[in-house]
Amino acid sequence: MQQYVVHAWDGHDSEALERRLQVRPRHLAEVSDLKGRGQYVVGGAMLDDEGRMVGSTMIVQFESPDDLQAWLDREPYIQEEVWAKWEIHPFRVAQISCGE
Repeated sequence: MQQYVVHAWDGHDSEALERRLQVRPRHLAEVSDLKGRGQYVVGGAMLDDEGRMVGSTMIVQFESPDDLQAWLDREPYIQEEVWAKWEIHPFRVAQISCGE
């Protein structure tokens, strides 16, 4: 599977954080589905200096670019305009073993 790193930034409007919080349960349900299919590697919220969520970083993996696009098409943070901008780059998680 091809891995990708996703960097996504929330909007800067006054309702951005509230919109994120309202959509978050649907986003997390979608991430849970990704994990169940072996397509979610790791991810979390990007924070500002005050600890507020302002975006997301995820590492995901898909069999094909079409599968990646299908996820993007159904991702709630995109559908509901929580993410105002995002970048996706091919990525490879390093396989590191400890103490061997």
